[in-house]
Amino acid sequence: MFPVLPLITDLKTVEEFSIVGQVLIPSNITKPLKHFAQQFDVDVFIDAKDLSIDEIIEWLNCGIKQIFVSLDKFKECIDHGLPDYRFGVYGADKFVLGYKCSIIVDSKVDKEYLDRKVYIRDNTDLIKEDYIPITSSEKLTTKKNGDKISISKLFIETLTTDRNDGLYTTLVTTPSNVSLGVVYSSKESIAAAIEEKVGVYQSRKRKDELWYKGKTSGATQKVLRIFKDCDSDCIQFIVEPKEGYGFCHRSENYSCFSGETKGLAKLDETLKQRLNDAPEGSYTKRLFNDDKLLIAKLKEELDELIEAKGKDEVSWECADLFYFALCYCIKNGVSLSDVEKNLDVKSLKVSRRKGDAKAKYVEKEGSEKEVADFKMKVIKSGDDFSEAMNRPVQKTSDIMKLVLPIIEQVKNQGDDALLELTAKFDGVELETPVLNAPFPPELMDISDEMKEAINLSMSNIEKFHAAQLPKEKVMSVETCPGVKCSRFAKPIENVGLYVPGGTAVLPSTAMMLGVPAKVAGCKNIIVASPPSRQTGKLTPEVVYVAHKLNAKSIVMAGGAQAVTAMAYGTKSIIKCDKILGPGNQFVTAAKMYVQNDTQALCSIDMPAGPSEVLVIADEKADADFVASDLLSQAEHGVDSQVILIGVELSESKLSEFEQAVKSQAEKLPRKEIVAKCLTHSYILLVDSYEEAFKLSNKYAPEHLILQIEQANKYVPDYIENAGSVFVGALSPESCGDYSSGTNHTLPTYGYARQYSGVNTATFQKFITAQDVTEEGLKSIGKAVMTLANVEGLEAHRRAVEIRMEKLNLL
Repeated sequence: MFPVLPLITDLKTVEEFSIVGQVLIPSNITKPLKHFAQQFDVDVFIDAKDLSIDEIIEWLNCGIKQIFVSLDKFKECIDHGLPDYRFGVYGADKFVLGYKCSIIVDSKVDKEYLDRKVYIRDNTDLIKEDYIPITSSEKLTTKKNGDKISISKLFIETLTTDRNDGLYTTLVTTPSNVSLGVVYSSKESIAAAIEEKVGVYQSRKRKDELWYKGKTSGATQKVLRIFKDCDSDCIQFIVEPKEGYGFCHRSENYSCFSGETKGLAKLDETLKQRLNDAPEGSYTKRLFNDDKLLIAKLKEELDELIEAKGKDEVSWECADLFYFALCYCIKNGVSLSDVEKNLDVKSLKVSRRKGDAKAKYVEKEGSEKEVADFKMKVIKSGDDFSEAMNRPVQKTSDIMKLVLPIIEQVKNQGDDALLELTAKFDGVELETPVLNAPFPPELMDISDEMKEAINLSMSNIEKFHAAQLPKEKVMSVETCPGVKCSRFAKPIENVGLYVPGGTAVLPSTAMMLGVPAKVAGCKNIIVASPPSRQTGKLTPEVVYVAHKLNAKSIVMAGGAQAVTAMAYGTKSIIKCDKILGPGNQFVTAAKMYVQNDTQALCSIDMPAGPSEVLVIADEKADADFVASDLLSQAEHGVDSQVILIGVELSESKLSEFEQAVKSQAEKLPRKEIVAKCLTHSYILLVDSYEEAFKLSNKYAPEHLILQIEQANKYVPDYIENAGSVFVGALSPESCGDYSSGTNHTLPTYGYARQYSGVNTATFQKFITAQDVTEEGLKSIGKAVMTLANVEGLEAHRRAVEIRMEKLNLL
């Protein structure tokens, strides 16, 4: 510490003596405001002889280092449970010997009191005996000479050295106590550093010269504080290096010890530089310039940290959150040292808040009862059903802003970008982004039971999708004499199948996408799935399915980066002609982007939205069956929606349905998600089956379940729009998800009006051909010329006319 405590009479002079690192302020010239301590770059002591206990506590909670009080007031503070080390006591009384407080005296005291800091008022004569003088700032100066007391002389007077040259070993550090290097100081250099508040040391090459650090190189330093160690033979200079410079004479090294800063200090330094010189279009530049993007990333990373499990995953997500949080700080002029100072100040609080979260972040009282109700809104026949026909709004703003840099990075850097992004987003460092067939047996080591389940499911899916193949190789028809038109199917050559992974295990998605591709005859089936953060490996069930599909390779990546790699291709990844599969909002955004980019020349299966189900049930339906079907979709996510259309239901049957939903939901592990889903889900009461199907066709559900009498008689005549239909009480949607044979990759969000679910034809293109003979030209030639002429396409008309003239058909 610095061997003097300036007594401040005017707050404006605190900055002048900040190099001392501590000041004493009388309580009567200021007030204990929330950010009082943070406004000064020093430890603040308060002289509080006449304050009450409540006022003392208020000062301590402001981050005051120590409060000087009378002996009686100190005893009162101890009785209130306040920490003894936060006080200085006026007078040397035996009572203080049992405590860790400092004391303030007017003259020399017995040795038994010297095991603590002893401050002495207006007396610098005992400074060599470790008494710390309290001296009015009006009597002090930071200058080497003058009529006032020079604090540099007081500091130098307490130092000792055993070096023959009389110099003092000096450790230079950052405000965060990161060691930068060791130098040497002389009395003259110390006085100059204190007066000028810059890094000044003693040159050992030129003994008669002071070394002003960075005077020629530009690597100057602002000296914040100067301390001495407990033996007074080593000095610490706490400095702030000029932005962009380190301490070491080797320009590539920030510190003489470790070469460069690490961790948060490194991040702080990097972000400060990039705030000024980050290239346009870089990710960090976009974060600094786009408030909405930065705030969105902060919220996203906080959510991911909350969801993280295990030491590695938590530390990884926390690092991401620190990055975006420090971006926000630097953008707003707050450095890491400012944050650390606030932490130090908060650590000095003596009375703690209860610790509860703000009301908007916790469920309100009674919310448990609200969740326990698991209510769906009931709309009766004759009322307006339009509310139920509208899906929950998807929040897609700013997603594309986050996705575009990823797309550009993968397009430009290929495999290297994939490896970098997989390490960043999935926490797995790979040597290659691709696993090529044949796949190692150890990567698909699964139980026999799982193999049987997968084999049965794939067999059923293959049977159903093989039946969808055209019955004849070429479909041909003679439209008129001499004109034969035909159509034939060809598989899409290269297809990319996106299988979500990471913490999830989704072999069913790999089956539903891969089997139709195999049946269609696609030459190259590419599977993309991210490795598990926990194991660093692919999900073994997915590898097993890829093996059964004879997949060409597995791209070991997820998210927008995997979609981009398959759409544009990389050195090791085949460019795909079509990309299929579900995913989060980033995957969906990337798919929508690449299908509209002519450079990619890549199509997709369909737009994606939250999962949904619509159940039509009547009086004879089993309430438990109906509830289980509704809840199987409600558990997918808070943005999912479930609809129940009740045909001629009695009040008792309606109540039975509601009670079954509540009873089953309460037992589900994802009941909180279910509860939120049900808040925008509906029960619609209608008077006829015709009205029920009319509403269903208008809604165009992803899954339509018919729990009505003689359900099969309504299929297909009554159904216009639906992804997949589950006919009868014993056909739960779960069967279609896994093993019945139909495909579970279906249009959502009302897109069943325009799109089909994934099927064999999804992986085919249909090519038409025409074979026109002389008789054919005679049949249609004049019609062709007439139409071409009216459209003003003379070359078209002439192509027919020339032929007919040569054949004497005109």
